[in-house]
Amino acid sequence: MSSRFAAFVGAATMRIQSEHGITGHFAEIGTFAGRYFIALSHALTADERAIGFDTFYWPSPKVKTKLEENIVRYGVPNRSIVAAADSLQLNAKDILALAPGKKVRFFHVDGEHTPAHLTNDLALASACIDDRGVICLDDMLHAGYPTLPVIVHDFLKGEPSLRVFCVIDREDISAQTKYMICREAMFDFYIEQLIKAFPDNIWPLGADFRYEKKALVLSPDPKLPGFDDLL
Repeated sequence: MSSRFAAFVGAATMRIQSEHGITGHFAEIGTFAGRYFIALSHALTADERAIGFDTFYWPSPKVKTKLEENIVRYGVPNRSIVAAADSLQLNAKDILALAPGKKVRFFHVDGEHTPAHLTNDLALASACIDDRGVICLDDMLHAGYPTLPVIVHDFLKGEPSLRVFCVIDREDISAQTKYMICREAMFDFYIEQLIKAFPDNIWPLGADFRYEKKALVLSPDPKLPGFDDLL
């Protein structure tokens, strides 16, 4: 249940960060079997770590064993730190203490899809990221969880320095839409860099979050059906 296209965009965002001197760890709430976690761990430099949390009870406790096997087979074991935890029991100090010396430059949230968990996970991510870092939220605009964006928008009303700068379009009913969020000062930077990185994947209408400028929309198939001859 992970988007290959979204992994490309996430890894490219981390490459852009590295090229511009933005350092830090990768953190994820909702690591599951590690598909996204492992992909982005390869974008880290030698002194950065991939920090993953999950309750590891769904669909069975075997998922933690599968994650560990996948890290050994496909990942970067010496950079990976995995812990079993309900994110409601975590705080930013706990997370940053697992890999001292740096903050988080890319924080992926794909945990429990409840109002309490998502609100808490957003607060954790915003407290952990570097000022130039990115928060990435999974399962936005998901048919099965239609209220998740409402929770996100309510949270952002209380955090005016944070802005959604990119919407990564879904691939299918399983590989869902993601929002990417940064501090206001980095809004134009990330949009400009991702436009350069994905010139063929830009949906031309953008996303209207009621900012002065529209957020970027990246899609595997950025067409406007029936509109092409009018543009």
